[in-house]
Amino acid sequence: MNDEAVIIAIDGGGSKTDVLLVDGSGAILGRSRGPGASPQVVGMKPGLDVFESLVAEAAVQAGLPAMPPFGTHTSAYLAGADLPVEEEELLRALTERGWSESVVVGNDTFAPQTTATPTPSGVAVVCGAGINAVGVARD
Repeated sequence: MNDEAVIIAIDGGGSKTDVLLVDGSGAILGRSRGPGASPQVVGMKPGLDVFESLVAEAAVQAGLPAMPPFGTHTSAYLAGADLPVEEEELLRALTERGWSESVVVGNDTFAPQTTATPTPSGVAVVCGAGINAVGVARD
């Protein structure tokens, strides 16, 4: 990842939303926390509006403009992104917001499983407004 990269990381759960902006080395540039805003629960536009306000807040902390584009890549792991059709709908909606050049969307349960291990296998349990678990084997 290049030094100019600004990654927008969103953990959008049912009980809270955390946003980090990090550079290409992983250093935290800005952060914010807000209410749970799962688009599945509050609706697509209201949920994304909450996410955008939190991303803008983190951007200001990072000394960046509080308007899109905020970064070079968005990685959004969201409660309610349970089915491929839901991931596709969220991907489209986030891409349309123009926050970054590229966007990845997944279920919030996969965030700790993806980041906690250098291999593609592992188990993660998320306890928030609900409890979910995921296990991924090497194959």
